[in-house]
Amino acid sequence: MGAGRGASREVARVRRAYDCDVLVIGGGIVGLSTAYAISRAAPGTRITVLEKESGPARHQTGRNSGVIHSGIYYRPGSLKARYAVRGAAEMVKFCAEYDIAHAVTGKLIVATAREELPRLHALAQRGRENGLTVRELGAAQTAEYEPKADGLAALHVGATGVCDFAAVARHLAEASGAEIRYGARVVRVDRRPDRGVAVRTARGDVVRGRVLVNCAGLHCDEIARLTGDEPGVRIVPFRGEYYELARPDLVRGLVYPVPDPAFPFLGVHLTRGVDGGVHVGPNAVPALAREGYDRRTVRPRELASTLTWPGSWQLARRHWRYGAGELHRSLSKPAFTRAVRRLLPAVTEEDLVPAAAGVRAQAVLRDGTLVDDFLIRQTPRAVHVLNAPSPAATACLPIGREVARRALAALAEGAR
Repeated sequence: MGAGRGASREVARVRRAYDCDVLVIGGGIVGLSTAYAISRAAPGTRITVLEKESGPARHQTGRNSGVIHSGIYYRPGSLKARYAVRGAAEMVKFCAEYDIAHAVTGKLIVATAREELPRLHALAQRGRENGLTVRELGAAQTAEYEPKADGLAALHVGATGVCDFAAVARHLAEASGAEIRYGARVVRVDRRPDRGVAVRTARGDVVRGRVLVNCAGLHCDEIARLTGDEPGVRIVPFRGEYYELARPDLVRGLVYPVPDPAFPFLGVHLTRGVDGGVHVGPNAVPALAREGYDRRTVRPRELASTLTWPGSWQLARRHWRYGAGELHRSLSKPAFTRAVRRLLPAVTEEDLVPAAAGVRAQAVLRDGTLVDDFLIRQTPRAVHVLNAPSPAATACLPIGREVARRALAALAEGAR
């Protein structure tokens, strides 16, 4: 009996030596979903989330078009395909359960040139392989869905929807039971495989945890290096610029072009959001800072990080023509308008009203390859989410469960 009480006291003493069991860096939708998943899989686990901003979802989560992606674009069997298909259904259910604004609208992917027709058909096949219901349409049938759209053929994907992802993140934060510290920018990480991690913030606070989870989005590779792990990728930020459509009645739902399979970007598209407004965009241009939401924002250290990564130059050499087109559309509103008019001929320059931009955290390998799947790596006492751009918001619930599974396995391993 006395020995049992002694063991209990020792466990309590060890727990007090740490501020938490799992320390999550990043208060975006993936970090908060991870905290939420841990609290449900292992009630009683002490979780602390450090977020450098004054509230959740201030970057990728809160600056996208709000689309619940169906999973049609992604390679069958990949994490993106599996998690997007599963995550879309779960996200609709989650929003309905917690009264978060959402709608299942379906979308059209429209081919406007003959050379796009084989890619459109291949996309339909991919969608079916991923378990989706996809309907192939001719020009007349396309007009039944979107009377103002112009195309030779289209795909209708019924599972696509829209929601308020920032509201989802706020609910995950509240429901996770985690201690969430805002204004807590991480500047140093001391990871000891035999003990755990100690993190220092810019304010001088030190937070100790048994396992670290890195969901830092635009800064995830930097956090990995602070932890002592070489991520093998560099985050290259791409700014996506949006307009708001002054005549939202031109679009009933969501209208997309046929994407180029060589890139993870979907092209300029039109999205009717939960507020009834229509977002147009985004394009994809290199940003001069990781949080470079406009052309004037330049952070020399971050820009140097991009320019000194060999993969950035390989990427530029390989895809300069595509990049030049994106840059042209960024600098020229008439060029951007022409891209929109391919899908919706009635749109004029005056219809496009500038809106807030977003930045995509795209992981690039040393050889210039764009990482095309979610990338999660586990090291002693740490789990790093190193590539989670779109459709990560859609897929956040299954991503969170996977990261939680790894974090709890690391926690159990460390307790042995």
